[in-house]
Amino acid sequence: MTLVGPPDLVVLVAEDGAGPIPAAPDGGGFAGPAARVDVVQRPEGLAVEITDVPAGLARVALRWSRPVPPGSLVYGDAWERSYGSLHWQPIQAERLLPWYWLVHHRDGTRGMGVRVRPSAFCCWTVDEDGCTLWLDVRSGGEPALLTGRRLNAATVVGVDAGPDEPALAVHRRLCRAMCDDPVLPGGPVVGANTWYRTYGVNFGPAEVLQDADTIVELADGHPVRPFCVVDAGWSPGGVAPGGPWTHGIPGLFDDMPGLAAEIAARGARPGIWMRPAAMSDVRDAGLLRPGPRPAPEQPLDLSRPENMHGIGEDVRRLVDWGFEMVKHDFSTFDHFGRWGFQMGMQMTQPGWHPADRTRTNAELLVGLYRTIREAAGDAWIIGCNTVGHLAAGLVQIQRTGDDTSGLAWERTRRMGVNTLAFRLAQHGTFFALDPDCVPCTPHTPWERNRELLDLVARSGATLFASVDPACRTPDVDANLRAALRIALDGGEPDGVEPQDWLQTSSPRRWRTGTTVREYQWLSDLGASPYLDGLEIGAVTS
Repeated sequence: MTLVGPPDLVVLVAEDGAGPIPAAPDGGGFAGPAARVDVVQRPEGLAVEITDVPAGLARVALRWSRPVPPGSLVYGDAWERSYGSLHWQPIQAERLLPWYWLVHHRDGTRGMGVRVRPSAFCCWTVDEDGCTLWLDVRSGGEPALLTGRRLNAATVVGVDAGPDEPALAVHRRLCRAMCDDPVLPGGPVVGANTWYRTYGVNFGPAEVLQDADTIVELADGHPVRPFCVVDAGWSPGGVAPGGPWTHGIPGLFDDMPGLAAEIAARGARPGIWMRPAAMSDVRDAGLLRPGPRPAPEQPLDLSRPENMHGIGEDVRRLVDWGFEMVKHDFSTFDHFGRWGFQMGMQMTQPGWHPADRTRTNAELLVGLYRTIREAAGDAWIIGCNTVGHLAAGLVQIQRTGDDTSGLAWERTRRMGVNTLAFRLAQHGTFFALDPDCVPCTPHTPWERNRELLDLVARSGATLFASVDPACRTPDVDANLRAALRIALDGGEPDGVEPQDWLQTSSPRRWRTGTTVREYQWLSDLGASPYLDGLEIGAVTS
């Protein structure tokens, strides 16, 4: 880790549009009429602490003046999942870079970021003259009420490397500097998921148990037991309902503890999906998040203790039923009313705030993730539509990209390949990376999906497959068995590494072990400019 010095400039930004207000250097910090910002050197990095905050402060900006060499490429992360858009690109001064950034030049690679679980939403801009860190301290769509608090907004870290260290290695070092307390699963995460062969409709316990039988058969007696995850569609309210999570669909999923036990009896580990931060049956409208929300969504106010208590009870219930993995979904959308690719700098629609306005959006989401983690006990947690930088240390597994697809290969190519390549450095440093399922369905070309299956297996990342029984042939089964064997063994001993990720958003050339393999992601027509009618973010699970 490279020591990050104090910023050269600190500016306070009010919500009323009055304009940025510079803060003057003052005894190890910066003082302005709207707040005081202290910067404190600590072993883990440069701590940024905000005090004396009157109502109305929305953001704090910190500027470091360190020129970026001409011809550099810049990389940054995403607010939550990625949506096929992660890539290196030339300097674009206004480009929003959530959480951290890297600059690569022929003379080397360097970067800066904030340690995981900060109390502010943090993003960067990088230009020819330096970089700026933007700390968002709002609650909902309005400034948080921080009077009387000392907010530990963020801790800044940096890395610097010469030309002999590959950019991916520098990226991984930066991730380690940002997170020294990951909670990792106790072994490879491999299994079946019901979603991409059913999309939550026309399925019941029989299809779940068929998936369990399939994945156990294909695992072929491996000592690491695969999972079988019951995804959305098992509970009342539709395919993406809210809670409470007290029972399954009457007349179909009548016995959820019995289903978990039957999955386990067939040799798989039971997993289950939930949407913790929304309700289907609302008896007290005062528990819902204020502000605009797309119908028919009924999201919970994450600042209310009774909601956190109820979410904890729901998670405990699923674990008590016998499920060893809980996948929680939709919480970023439920809190902000927007998908990650829609959030931008504003993140949510302005003009609303939760009941308790003394906590920032970052603190509210960390509180949700911690509630789920503590309620889950020994069960493993997958975060989906969760903010990875806030969830690191509180989830074992993170869905790092938007949905792949059992209907359209183009979505799988854009989402799965991109997130695996550009968030690979987070695997094992923040959590176990889940690039989403590899489908095996009648609607998608197996000659393409098997390429992704092979790469994910070799990477050691989480590998889930959605296998439609109608697609099973001796050749397909052989492909699945071979890949599952590699994945259950933990992947290639030295992992994988994209070789052309500086030049493309969907790397084709990968080092796998000691071999460089070239994967064919494109159809005869190349990449489609459409997603075959599937809007990005339209379906998530």
